[in-house]
Amino acid sequence: MANSTDSITLKTFKKNKVMDIEQLVKLMNCSIPTVRRRLKQWRTYTSYNKNGSYYVLEGVAEFDKNGLWRYGDILFSKYGNLKKTVLHLVNSSQAGLTGGQISELVGLCSRSFLSHFRNVLRREKFAGQFVYFSFDEECFIRQQQVRKEIVMHSNRTKLPTDTHAVIILVEWIKHPDLSIEELSNRLGKKGHRIKPEIIRNFFEYHGLLKKNQDMQQ
Repeated sequence: MANSTDSITLKTFKKNKVMDIEQLVKLMNCSIPTVRRRLKQWRTYTSYNKNGSYYVLEGVAEFDKNGLWRYGDILFSKYGNLKKTVLHLVNSSQAGLTGGQISELVGLCSRSFLSHFRNVLRREKFAGQFVYFSFDEECFIRQQQVRKEIVMHSNRTKLPTDTHAVIILVEWIKHPDLSIEELSNRLGKKGHRIKPEIIRNFFEYHGLLKKNQDMQQ
């Protein structure tokens, strides 16, 4: 009888593609614990949104190259829940991911959950936006270098000349507490017209942008 019920359930499950626990309880006419045991046996995937209320059978979900699948507004990942999914996406990325990139990939606003990743992901600011990197040291260094190259390429015409770079560093060493705007103004008074944007790009590329300077911008 159980095998017959399972067979009917699986056939309906595959046809519907996605079902929630209440639908399965009604279909199988059994308790929630029994349904959960079946779901585990069938190696189903649980949605990482909608409070994990929806399920899909292995082989039914059509995962993309990132291991994600969307069915209407229901989201699934072959890596598990949202936390595991975001960690995988960031750790496997070449240059880390911005909050916007994470949002686009997982289909959810990253502002609502990235604060929970402070102890498992690194966060650095590049080109005016936060980028999330792997917590693994070797992976982080590799991702950071690629990100620097991306920033350098996109801002190639916005970096200071070698001469200006030396001038910026000398003045910054003398006055480390100046904001980027103040540093630009001070250099201007000395005859070196270097825009704050150029100084910011230079500091960001070399990892010299301090938190207090960043907050003042």
